[in-house]
Amino acid sequence: MTTETPDTARAHHEQLSTEIKHHRDLYYNQEAPEISDADYDALERELRQLEADYPDLHTVESPTEQVGAEISTKFAPVTHGVPMLSLDNAFAAADVADFEKSIRRFLRLPDDEALGFAAEPKIDGVSCSILYVNGTLTRAATRGDGRTGEDITENVRTIADIPHVLSGTSHPERIEIRGEVYYPLQAFADMNAKAVEEGTKTFANPRNAASGALRQLDAKITASRPLRFFAYTWGEISDPNFVATQTEALARFREWGFQVNPRSACVENAEGLLKVYDAIMLDRSGLGYDIDGVVYKVDRLDYQRRLGFVSRSPRWAIAHKFPAEQALTHLKAIDIQVGRIGTLTPVARLEPVTVGGVVVSNVTLHNADEIARKDVRIGDLVRVQRAGDVIPQIVGVELSERPATAEPYEFPSLCPCPLKTEVVRETNLKGEEGVARRCTGDHACPHQRVEYLKYVVSRKVLDIEGLGEKQLQKFSEEGLIREPADIFTLEARDKLSLTPLRNREGMGETSARNLFAAIEDRRTLPLDRFIAALGIKGVGETTARLLARAYGSEAAFHEAMRGLADDEATREALANMDQVGPSLVAALIEFFGNDHNIGIYERFRKQVAVQDAEAVAADSSVSGKTVVFTGTLEKMTRDEAKAQAERLGAKVAGSVSAKTHIVVAGPGAGSKLKKAAELGVQVMTEDEWLAFIS
Repeated sequence: MTTETPDTARAHHEQLSTEIKHHRDLYYNQEAPEISDADYDALERELRQLEADYPDLHTVESPTEQVGAEISTKFAPVTHGVPMLSLDNAFAAADVADFEKSIRRFLRLPDDEALGFAAEPKIDGVSCSILYVNGTLTRAATRGDGRTGEDITENVRTIADIPHVLSGTSHPERIEIRGEVYYPLQAFADMNAKAVEEGTKTFANPRNAASGALRQLDAKITASRPLRFFAYTWGEISDPNFVATQTEALARFREWGFQVNPRSACVENAEGLLKVYDAIMLDRSGLGYDIDGVVYKVDRLDYQRRLGFVSRSPRWAIAHKFPAEQALTHLKAIDIQVGRIGTLTPVARLEPVTVGGVVVSNVTLHNADEIARKDVRIGDLVRVQRAGDVIPQIVGVELSERPATAEPYEFPSLCPCPLKTEVVRETNLKGEEGVARRCTGDHACPHQRVEYLKYVVSRKVLDIEGLGEKQLQKFSEEGLIREPADIFTLEARDKLSLTPLRNREGMGETSARNLFAAIEDRRTLPLDRFIAALGIKGVGETTARLLARAYGSEAAFHEAMRGLADDEATREALANMDQVGPSLVAALIEFFGNDHNIGIYERFRKQVAVQDAEAVAADSSVSGKTVVFTGTLEKMTRDEAKAQAERLGAKVAGSVSAKTHIVVAGPGAGSKLKKAAELGVQVMTEDEWLAFIS
């Protein structure tokens, strides 16, 4: 159990959720992960524990209820006939034993009855779903957010391992084959070596290279890359009884012309699974492709159907992750990076070292306390570990190799920006110091300003196409864009400039025109995005939407915020809102008590037309009721269902309690449905829910 208060837990939950969604987008959509798999897994485990300790924080919007990341807009969307779920993770032999015990308990199997499992390497590639109708490849899609993926049909047709027409005649009329697209290690090394010679872009790891190749707008580029594919499961299918076991399914896939991993095995009980795991881990370096663990599945499909699903994962499968790979190297320097809200993050600069097939030269050290705890010093020989991504972590220092010249690192008391502004420790509402240290320069600090502007133009805020990080950095350095309002006055100022954008290297007439058009398209924006664009500490998209619905219009929000510091009634009304804690109230008071911030706000609101928030019904059949959605929804996504319920005045919760009024249960509903029955809560099917609210 954590020692947090409900208010600090809520703020912690929002911070973790935002961080996890950010890393998912980098991993799935941008092929540019910033942290290791192990660090990401730790973030998810921390969020799950927080939701276990504070069940009210567990909603359908939580990352623990979602798979993958929101799809990009480069490709046409594809709705998966059956959601592409993720797997729970095991990290130790005890976790595998618990996995087997939980299955036996659920199925009521005696300990002496053999329980069959299919085990296979967990490929570190890109998940792909391929639909065959009457044996012919009809459509292919990425995982996306699990419910909706991207149409990559033409690109997938270029992969030699994927048949255009299935062999034989024993295949269902309609079947969605699922598997992993990967980049062979030798081909990856050759590609990067050639890129270094030619001075072009290199990739951090094979997974990123595979994702980049698979998501090309020109299929000819995909065809030029040596992508491979392993089939391992299926989704939508016209004949769900085409086989009786997972092992039989893999044999069918081979008959139909697919590559199936040769290390796949059928074993019994947890002991058999661990033997497969140990054998594959020993042979890992010689496989010729990246793997990050072993996947275990209950072999019998009738057992799988009985076990069903919980949250976003099946009960009948788990991924047993390998421990992070490690290497030794020297720490040459520690640099400071300044984030959007001024947080100073130390980054270790290393002698380049290869860890798990990736050359690593930078490692995030998180904060001053982390440096002190690990006693990391410049010149030290440090042990770094990686679990499949770009930036690994420092595990510790080899003290026996410490040079006499190594000295403890002194964290800066002044920001590295030209203003040399004071750096202070963050404090909570009780005045207690936290671990983060922050530059007090706010948006006057050029580092904070650039990071803030990157956030403003990002996909979930203004979403301005054509205004990338490099351009934004340059525009900021030149003083062309210093705050949101400047984005919308850029075209008018450009017309008076002696060096207009169209005459700049790398821009041109068409690019400049397209940029101005994209900016103009965002001149009208919803209230929640306007609030999010202000960059208030702790106000992400979820909180911005909450504030937008609470105040309804920009005028009402503006009036309330300007009087927040001096008007006790306004502060009390804000504090009494659902999901608003003291930390958010304090952040809003701090932001709107700063004349510089007020100026940014006022200039911004003059340049845009802010749409009122969608009104919430006060007299619908579900007004004031608490609703929980569980299982798979078939008529709409979870986000759509939640938004619809909230528009009707309902509160959507993530867990069932005595305060719950309605549980909407789809296929795969598990413990929440059981809890609803125990508490006597009304349960509806999706169709009954839609009829009830119509």
